Amino acid sequence: MFHMETRQRGSKIMNTPLPPDYAERVYAGVLGKVIGVYLGRPFEGWPYEWIRKRLGDIEYYVHDRLDVPLIVTDDDITGTFTFLRALEDHGAGADLSSREIGETWLNYLIRERTVLWWGGLGNSTEHTAYLRLKSGIEAPESGSMELNGKVVAEQIGAQIFIDGWAMVAPGDPDLAVRLATAAARVSHDGEAVYGACVLAAMESMAFVERDTDRLIDAALGYIPAESVVARMIGDLRRWHAADSDWHANRARLAERYGYDKYGGNCHMVPNHGLIILALLHGDSDFAETLKIVNTCGWDTDCNSGNVGCLLGIKEGLAGIERGLEKGLDWRGPVADRVYLPTADGGRAISDCGQEALQIVNMGRRLAGRETLAPKDGAQFHFAFPGSVQGFQVMEGEAEVRSVTLSSGESALRIEGKGEARVSSPVFIPSLETAKWFEGRVYPLMASPRIFPGQTVEATLSAGTEAVRANVYLGYYGENDETATFDDEVVELGPGKSRHVSFTVPDLAGPVFSVGVRVQGPAGTVFLESLKWSGAPTFRLERPAHRGTMWRRAWVNGVDLLTKGTEMFRLVQNAGMGLLMQGTRDWRDYSVTADVTPHLVERAGVAARVQGLTRFYGLLLAPRNRVQLVRMLHAEEVLAEADVEWRLGESYELALEVRGDRLAGKVDGATLVEATDDALACGAVGLVIEEGRLGVDRVEVRPVA
Repeated sequence: MFHMETRQRGSKIMNTPLPPDYAERVYAGVLGKVIGVYLGRPFEGWPYEWIRKRLGDIEYYVHDRLDVPLIVTDDDITGTFTFLRALEDHGAGADLSSREIGETWLNYLIRERTVLWWGGLGNSTEHTAYLRLKSGIEAPESGSMELNGKVVAEQIGAQIFIDGWAMVAPGDPDLAVRLATAAARVSHDGEAVYGACVLAAMESMAFVERDTDRLIDAALGYIPAESVVARMIGDLRRWHAADSDWHANRARLAERYGYDKYGGNCHMVPNHGLIILALLHGDSDFAETLKIVNTCGWDTDCNSGNVGCLLGIKEGLAGIERGLEKGLDWRGPVADRVYLPTADGGRAISDCGQEALQIVNMGRRLAGRETLAPKDGAQFHFAFPGSVQGFQVMEGEAEVRSVTLSSGESALRIEGKGEARVSSPVFIPSLETAKWFEGRVYPLMASPRIFPGQTVEATLSAGTEAVRANVYLGYYGENDETATFDDEVVELGPGKSRHVSFTVPDLAGPVFSVGVRVQGPAGTVFLESLKWSGAPTFRLERPAHRGTMWRRAWVNGVDLLTKGTEMFRLVQNAGMGLLMQGTRDWRDYSVTADVTPHLVERAGVAARVQGLTRFYGLLLAPRNRVQLVRMLHAEEVLAEADVEWRLGESYELALEVRGDRLAGKVDGATLVEATDDALACGAVGLVIEEGRLGVDRVEVRPVA
């Protein structure tokens, strides 16, 4: 059961009806999306003939046959769960605009590094829209057919990223389509928007309706009857009624609506057709429908992700787990793991439970309801049925699964045989993983989620036998070797529970995992919750390390981060860039850095960073000024003062944020202060505007 505390978030509680199983169905939708993408990603872009010849029918994961990882970075997943954050950042209103969603793009996208396929102007639709936005052209004009042409505007991206807008509007297709249209028009137009509207309406209705034909009927009411998408859906339904062979109907679709009929790299129309084809022939069976849509080829991860999400919502977790009857364990290999590399690095290493909860709370806020906080806001709460939130066996012999305790609370059951370690990643999980993603289309950039000085808390309980266990952290050493910090071992009597807590010590390198060690000879431990909180305490100076993970812990949003005589040398050719580390768990703290500006327009430090265009900054500015600025998609100077500074000389800049009070110091003297409550939390950053900046020390400390 989904037991949670509730927290009111400002808006009036309106008690708008939501499906009683809303949270669980969202989780199933997120899980279905992720499974679908991971299934189709290894052979994305392959035609039907290649797939049939080399892989046969796609009945299960094939990553191992193609020598690629299962858990990968992918635009389909990252874009879906990132662009939806516009609702969090702009007040969770049903009137959210394309312009606001476009601002969200500019905040979270790091040019040519995160989320999108950066294929160039007029070649990649999303890159084209990004360049329009960056040049000052607001959405929806940024995605318009008039500006970008019909072919570019009608590619598949509008459909790829659409699932979240439906999941925040359960049983309300009007709202889902309104939000989906606003989101789609940031980058797309024409038939691409129609395809997005069809899926958004179907997924929204799937919370309250399970008949596929009724979902399609309802969705068609949101697009013009004369549109290509509507005409194609009509043809597919007629073909399905006359012929049950999906192979034959795939051939008919390719002949009438195939890639050769439409321009560009990945057009909406053919791929939307494969989604409808698979839904009609799959007969609501999760495994069968995914088999059809993936075996058909073309944009397999996109189509499979949309289909998986829709069926996850419609059929629930039971529909996904029905595959176990055929020996298809869809959930086990995935273990909820998700990578979401954006300019908000603390959200990069995520899991399906965390992303589902974010969506559920957006939907609840839209409905005027209280938000949910599992187990007092624990990051690992296991509140969704079967959710393991990334926990897997790292050492020894053990079994891990989610269970419901006699109290009705959920927990992670760890059955160890001898000593075993079970953990979940909170940063890039290995040097090999980091290197594998280098040079890929979608790199993996992330900030750690746990830092020295923070408090880690967990609730552990024993099964029917006494057991010894402890919480531990995995971290990187000076040369990127892995090491562990073990908290005190506790003795758990049969059926007894214990709350443990410790402060993360100063470690040689970034924390990459958190977990539980079970000590034998055999025993069962239940991890009921695990959380961390508080501002960090750490000081980073130029390391003597030969390793790279300490540097990878910073999310790079500058044009060039290069090695020099300084710890960091930042170069920004145009505009403003940031180098960022931390999470939105951080609230009240100070960030201090020794900076040496070289040929810069402005440079300094940032606090409560929530991306590239959401932060507070303390900046050395032209004409011997220091500025305290608030960047909230647009910049506002909150305070400024005179200070004498010169290029090539070093200065200590310190920015303190405490509640709504902000204060900036230069070389120990408080020069600027302001009061502002727009940003309550976030990471730290080094800021540079046009030029070169050297940094030799960064220090973060909590403030009372």
